[in-house]
Amino acid sequence: MLSRDDIASCVALALPVMVAYVSIGIPCGVMEAQIGFSPLMAFLFSATYYSGAGQFMVSNLWLAGTPLVTMILSISLVTARQLLYSTALSPYMECVPTPKVLRFGALVTDETFGINFSRFAARDGWNVDKATVVNVACMLSWATANLIGAAVGSVISLPVDIMSFGMTSVFICLLAGQSWTPSAVRVALVTAASVLACKLMVLGGSSIFLGAVAGVLAGVALDALLGEEQR
Repeated sequence: MLSRDDIASCVALALPVMVAYVSIGIPCGVMEAQIGFSPLMAFLFSATYYSGAGQFMVSNLWLAGTPLVTMILSISLVTARQLLYSTALSPYMECVPTPKVLRFGALVTDETFGINFSRFAARDGWNVDKATVVNVACMLSWATANLIGAAVGSVISLPVDIMSFGMTSVFICLLAGQSWTPSAVRVALVTAASVLACKLMVLGGSSIFLGAVAGVLAGVALDALLGEEQR
């Protein structure tokens, strides 16, 4: 059992992420209101499908009339990065009971992974219970912000086009924050060109998914062809 002081220190560690989630979660909740979510639905959706980029994608693709299969494939591709987090965290879960691992793993995001991985690596007494408190605190902040956004969006009419750009902005920030290795540049260029080509072929919502897959495959192929020194 964690003491009250332990919980307070974990929440303090999570606080910067919690504050940042409010600024992003409210616009996400507004977009969810645009596709018919009530505040309670937005809260439950955020608590069970805890992915900022994924939730922006759901709203944006739904508003664009994207077919359901394409939505599922596109969102799954974006969420696949969680597999990398699982691989990185697994060495610290070897002696942890499965229920605790599942509870912790279900609430890992980009930001909470960064916090918890650094603390696990420091080997300063950090454990899965403390890590789960960080995850839960951040999740509640995100879900509450979505609830507030959905409540605001249900009574105030906001331009859908402006709100839809929220998802695009998220991915622009993710792209800008990448380490610009030659490999990353090649993947970004191939992906952009592939999406544009698919759009010109009038492939609709499938363009995003197909372009992303083309970029990943091209990156792997070019890395293998050019060798490690060119990456």
